[in-house]
Amino acid sequence: MMLYARHATDGEKIELQGGRLVVELEDGGHYERTEFLPHQVQIEPQTSDRSLIEVSGQGRSVRVGRYVRPELRAALAREIRMALRGA
Repeated sequence: MMLYARHATDGEKIELQGGRLVVELEDGGHYERTEFLPHQVQIEPQTSDRSLIEVSGQGRSVRVGRYVRPELRAALAREIRMALRGA
């Protein structure tokens, strides 16, 4: 028997804050916060347009988009790139 449970606080938060791109992930009570300089960050699909989005720069990377339908992940990546251009 396999049991899968999602916690109510699981989620992802991506925002421009204080001149940095801040990515916060919470999964099963584990919290991770990563900050990137906007002009040094890359936003790419992990393997294809429907895969998770990899945010990387300064030797760090995180994957986002778990809670977005796969067909909408490319649009999310475009929105992040557009926001970074304006930063």
